[in-house]
Amino acid sequence: MAFDKGHREFHTLDMQSGWQTPPGYPAGFKEKIIAGSLDETNRRGNRTRLLRIEPGTFSTAPFVHDYWEEVFLLSGDLIVGSDAAGRGGEQFRDYTYALRPPGVYHGPFKSETGCLLLEMHYYD
Repeated sequence: MAFDKGHREFHTLDMQSGWQTPPGYPAGFKEKIIAGSLDETNRRGNRTRLLRIEPGTFSTAPFVHDYWEEVFLLSGDLIVGSDAAGRGGEQFRDYTYALRPPGVYHGPFKSETGCLLLEMHYYD
């Protein structure tokens, strides 16, 4: 399995600009693609992104996708498995990791204080 994202040495990311709400996500969820691209229509490629969830924001339904996903919680709190009103679920804090194969339902998600996630998405 080869993932060519190019070559970029250490560089400072602009954490103020380039954020957008991903398709299918509620306002308050913002992504910043930092490497690669994922072609979901043709099921190829890979990407690395930052996902920021603003304080008090929550999704209302589980997510499922046909690519692999690795998620590392860099900072803040992430509540997994809340209901459609943002209640309940299990809370995780900094330095928590998840690995999901294609087809696994996950979420809904919420953050009380806000959080920053590093995610890698890829196809076999």
